[in-house]
Amino acid sequence: MARPARHVFVCSQNRPAGHPRGSCGQKGCSEVVDEFMQQWQKRQCFAQVLVTPSGCIGPCSMGPNILVYPEGVMYSNVTKADVSEIFDGHLLGGVPVERLKTPADIW
Repeated sequence: MARPARHVFVCSQNRPAGHPRGSCGQKGCSEVVDEFMQQWQKRQCFAQVLVTPSGCIGPCSMGPNILVYPEGVMYSNVTKADVSEIFDGHLLGGVPVERLKTPADIW
């Protein structure tokens, strides 16, 4: 396997209802994870991008959260509808999606 240019971690953390931190699972992360995997397969960009569902990457109150390396860019409040833009703009195009970036005072 070739080393991909970018590695995206998609939070899939689920916590019990009423947990004080909440979780991306309570905010629809399963749809976001599924869309990342579908886009990844559809685009056949296995050599350029690696997609990994992950545990908590914080901040839980702003989930679903996505973390892209090597840049270390975090996206928050990501929806299924945002995934194509992240793929086109950042993962394949190299330009982070500013409107989805987690605020600098948090990440």
